[in-house]
Amino acid sequence: MPELPEVETIARGLAKRVSGDVIESVWLGEKPEPLKSPAREIAAALEHRRIQTVRRIGKHIVFDLQRSNHKPAQWIVHLGMTGRLQVSESQSEILKHTHAILKLASGRELRFVDPRRFGRLSVSTEFDAGGIEPLEADLNRFLGLFRGRKTPIKSALLNQRLLRGVGNIYADESLFRAGIRPRRRASTITRDQLAKLLAAVKEVLNEAIAAGGSSISDYVDADGEEGFFQLQHRVYGREAEPCLVCKTPIKRIVIAGRSSHYCPRCQR
Repeated sequence: MPELPEVETIARGLAKRVSGDVIESVWLGEKPEPLKSPAREIAAALEHRRIQTVRRIGKHIVFDLQRSNHKPAQWIVHLGMTGRLQVSESQSEILKHTHAILKLASGRELRFVDPRRFGRLSVSTEFDAGGIEPLEADLNRFLGLFRGRKTPIKSALLNQRLLRGVGNIYADESLFRAGIRPRRRASTITRDQLAKLLAAVKEVLNEAIAAGGSSISDYVDADGEEGFFQLQHRVYGREAEPCLVCKTPIKRIVIAGRSSHYCPRCQR
């Protein structure tokens, strides 16, 4: 599933390509799974609206649309596991698993393609993804997220109601840089360690955005290009390989059904 850096990369690419364009018409497929809002409601909110900008909120792509009758509107896209947003020429082949096509005044089309249908499309007037934005979090707010929590710190980092956008890859990479084991209870981690973790989270996410995200399976950006941050992973996906710092084999464990990778020597 695309995480914060991948969604940020896609949103920035789309903002450059479709901001200012007008949605002339909307086609939605027959499969019900992708539609979190009713099809009629989505079409009514989008048609004849100008796209003001495209941005990321958590793991969601948000299209801010020009107001109509003083009512704001937003198109919200969650990519799920395999979802893609593609800006295509109108005459180009429509892929098999296309669930939405927005015809734009520029003559192009914005298409949502999702083979596994875990992605979601909805409309809103003021979308709220919950949680706090990790790239904007200050230390006091970050500390407050974990105070008294007995869950493993890895699970807390993945809890989107606490910290939005951080997923499995970047939680593992951040915990490694902070020297914290993923099974540590969140409430046992000191203030200094949490300060180091916040700095690691921001560092990892910014580096991943600069590299265009991590292309592990299906992820490509708005231009169909893969990211390169997977080449910089220090623990994620490196089970049994030597730690890049101390040469100890990387371990893989499962926490709440999710794989976690860590160095048993560098992380305490």
